Amino acid sequence: MARFPTPAPTPSRPARRARPLVAGLLALAAVGAAPGTSAPAAPAAHARPDDGTTASVVPAGALVLQRQFTAAADEFGVPPGLLLALAYQESRWESHRGAPSTTGNYGVLGLTEVDVAAENAAAPGERATGQRGEDRPHPARPARPTRPRVVDSPALHTLQAAADLIHRPAAQLRTDSAQNLRGGAALLARYRQQSGTAGTADPAHWYPAVVRFGQAGRAGADGEAAGRAFADRVYATWRQGLSRTTSEGQWLTLPGVPDLALPEPPPLPSLPAPSPSSPAPLQASQTPECPPGLGCDFIPAAYALTDPDDPTSYGNYNPAHRPDDGQQIRYLVIHDTESDYAGALAAFQDPREQATAHYLVRAGDGHVTQLVHTSDIAWHAGNKTVNMHSIGIEHEGFALPTDRPTWYSEQLYQSSAALVRYLADRFGVPLDRQHVIGHDDVPGPTQDAIADMHWDPGTFWDWAHYFDLLHAPLDAGSDTPPRPGDTVTIAPPFDTANEPPVSGVPARPENFVYLRTRPAPDAPLINSATTRADDWSDKASTGARYVVADQQGDWTAIWYDGQKCWFANPNGRAAHTDRRTGAAGPTTVLAPHPGAATIPVYGRAYPEAAAYTPYPAIKPLPVVALRATVPAGQAYLAVAATPEQADYFYDQNINGDAPDDRTLVVGHDTYYPIRFNHRLAFLKATDVQATTQ
Repeated sequence: MARFPTPAPTPSRPARRARPLVAGLLALAAVGAAPGTSAPAAPAAHARPDDGTTASVVPAGALVLQRQFTAAADEFGVPPGLLLALAYQESRWESHRGAPSTTGNYGVLGLTEVDVAAENAAAPGERATGQRGEDRPHPARPARPTRPRVVDSPALHTLQAAADLIHRPAAQLRTDSAQNLRGGAALLARYRQQSGTAGTADPAHWYPAVVRFGQAGRAGADGEAAGRAFADRVYATWRQGLSRTTSEGQWLTLPGVPDLALPEPPPLPSLPAPSPSSPAPLQASQTPECPPGLGCDFIPAAYALTDPDDPTSYGNYNPAHRPDDGQQIRYLVIHDTESDYAGALAAFQDPREQATAHYLVRAGDGHVTQLVHTSDIAWHAGNKTVNMHSIGIEHEGFALPTDRPTWYSEQLYQSSAALVRYLADRFGVPLDRQHVIGHDDVPGPTQDAIADMHWDPGTFWDWAHYFDLLHAPLDAGSDTPPRPGDTVTIAPPFDTANEPPVSGVPARPENFVYLRTRPAPDAPLINSATTRADDWSDKASTGARYVVADQQGDWTAIWYDGQKCWFANPNGRAAHTDRRTGAAGPTTVLAPHPGAATIPVYGRAYPEAAAYTPYPAIKPLPVVALRATVPAGQAYLAVAATPEQADYFYDQNINGDAPDDRTLVVGHDTYYPIRFNHRLAFLKATDVQATTQ
């Protein structure tokens, strides 16, 4: 998605990324140029875009939202720049057509309304899945405890509070951007009045009101810290300035105020000590592993027995010494909780859950909680090979049974991206979609497990924006039509130009393209699949890379799931050609070894039986392929340039005192991870011929 004042999007390639507003563009729209003042009704009809391209005429109707910001700010005495900055940190100025976020936020100001009773009556959602060791006998997973998914608080009802202030129905504030802005501005002004700083012109005196807006009803030191983290981001955005075009074509600009000053806030009150009723964890330290400035805390996940008489009945992770013990960290896995932050935290502190991630990101303010040290193996991905070599990051979100969600909060994206940049740099994980993956990219370890694999973070997670925040944009390839043997990166625009139908939800930007059996819009979807969001078998996701099988007109075919699959790609709108520009760097492409009619595909990379010989207490685990195969003539992109040794971490007793306990078994067999279909998979190195492009 483009940023104002870039040219109006064209049907062939909508622009998509925001950039800091350069000084020479401040005349384009003077909204917020001086704190507390309003702007001209419209900028000049012609403007020099901030990316250096040719100037463009402002489309008719593209400034409606900018004028609504100005009107709401003037009505309630809020500095226009502050209102713009706050809304950007809530929604990136997107209305989402009145649909809710994953935590019940509505409109450009992210006002909240959650039916807590309905949420808690809904069926449990998809949290992290364990796979402690799916092929060795261990106690059956205890029944998941019943607990509230969502805890009620004023944080979940700011929409009604805002509606009451402007005497409008709450439902109108969901769908009407002007009323959403009026209500949010009135609420912010009320917070300022209650803070005792009303009547002053100093923009710094709005800081306590913004803290309270971000605090959103959380009490005590935790709420104050959450509000300050939010307010600091709002003021940083106001200070820097930016511009963008929304997915609905609204042009907005926020001129920066470089000399914007903030008050020195008082010290935070002390946080309460952890509850003594929480299960005692096995953690060497409670210092969070986070980038400077992110303000993480550490609340340990459970490491405790579910049966006091059985030392094998523990959860929710394995103590280890990664990567020093040989278990290299190769993947960063993105999840969503299907509960609120408090509900997810309670689940991960209960060993009956048999699952946890390493980190949990809160939606309202982006607060990050670490649960498990990165050196340990959290049970989060539903695949032991992936668990051994990954770090799992959960993101607060729930499904809103009465109103389907369509977006994640900007605070959540920003904090998650800062954390992933830190982890990728620390552990050498490439910042691409083959290594920064969703739970929906994790392969089923066995054929029987595939049907139960999760599909979070969902089809409306904005991978393109996320990778912009990672400073690793996905749109650096070429629009040149691909040729057979090239590789392509799936890259549809996350805006109104890419709204494929999804069953049961209104049209919204999606992060995938549908795959068909032939190059025609009326051709069946592959695998006799459906348009359900949780049916991943016919979808190629943003950032995934594939080998091109064919090209006909506006249609591109890729090798996917053992077959040739087609998607519409006019003018490179849905996928970029990698090979012509070298944008993605050298790539390793795998094909069946000459002479093989087909080769097997694996859901995990376990050692051969001989590798267990030095460890008599460990029963060799079977190496069993999935039903899928790669036929001769097809090719797939290797995730790693060189094959990786098969391995298995044996864990038995909670104290690590069983024979051969906490042993890493390493085999001679090696595997290439590949992008096989929507998910990753593994091929044995001895089965393939590798070429470098």
